[in-house]
Formats: sequence, C-alpha cells, structure tokens
Amino acid sequence: MNKRQGGFSLIEVLVTIAILMIGLLGLAALQTNATVAEIEAYQRSQALVLVQDLADRIAANKTNADSYKRTDIGITFDATNCQTGYAAVADQDVCEWGNKLNGAAEVTGGGNKVGAMIGARGCVTEPTPNYYMVTVAWQGMTKAGTTTPGAACGTGSYGAGLRRTVSVVVRVGLLGTAT
Repeated sequence: MNKRQGGFSLIEVLVTIAILMIGLLGLAALQTNATVAEIEAYQRSQALVLVQDLADRIAANKTNADSYKRTDIGITFDATNCQTGYAAVADQDVCEWGNKLNGAAEVTGGGNKVGAMIGARGCVTEPTPNYYMVTVAWQGMTKAGTTTPGAACGTGSYGAGLRRTVSVVVRVGLLGTAT
C-alpha cells in the first residue's frame, strides 16, 4: 500500500459526513415547514366549519337576519349560559358562535380553550341588501406566499401578512317574495 493513499479514505469519510449533515439539515427544515403547513390547514378547516355554522344559523332565522350583523364577535369569551342567557335567538346564536371562536368546543384539563384558531374573531356584514357575509378572521403562522384578504374583518389586529379570512355569503329573500 502506497503511503500517499493511506489518508484518502479518511477524506472520503469527512466528505460523506458533510454531505449527510447538509441532507439532514434540509430534512429538518422540510419537517418544520410541513408542521407549519399542517397547522395552517387545520386552522383553515376549523374556520370553514365555524363560518358555515353561523351561515346556517342565519339561514334558519331569516326574519331576524339583521340581528346577526356585528363585528369582532368572539373577541371575549361570554361566560353567561348562552342557552338561557338571551331572549332573542340571534343573540343566543352569536353568543354560542363567539364562544366557539374562542375555542370553547375543546378544553384542556387545565381549562384552556384550544378548539379554535389563533386570535379568531368573526364578522357579519350586509354588503348588499339581503346578502349577509359571514367572515372568520384569524392569525396565520407565516407571511410567505400570502395575499391581503378581501374581507375587512380583523383588519389591523394581526401582524402584517398574517391575517387570514374565510367568508360565506348567505342570501336572505325579501318577506312575501319568492327566493
């Protein structure tokens, strides 16, 4: 064996270790990005369920649809009993929905409400007569690849590029007319 070739295998091992480290760092970054994407998708699915929930409540109570128009629903948790604490159905619905936005649907053993999105809030507007837009806004995890949402709900409440929204429009027919 030639003495010049004696250290060559050690250099090969060092190069292999360096390449392996770069690959493992890339894999760790990929795992981190996948976790963030999973959280974003989970929050969006929760928001879609909640926005449809209130849309269904408005559709079921069409004669009082104007009573649902509010901004910043769910900013605070309403500790009153939503079932008996309100006389009007719309107020009861908004109470229950606001508590869902606060995460009351899932509570940890320590009493923390974790069943909703980060900083969730809801808005109900009437952009045109008899069309009610139900919007849920929440804080996203990253700014990368996002555009400014069209709905105004939650504007200025989250960091730049972190606000996420989903909206559903509910059409309520005029009383006495076919819809």
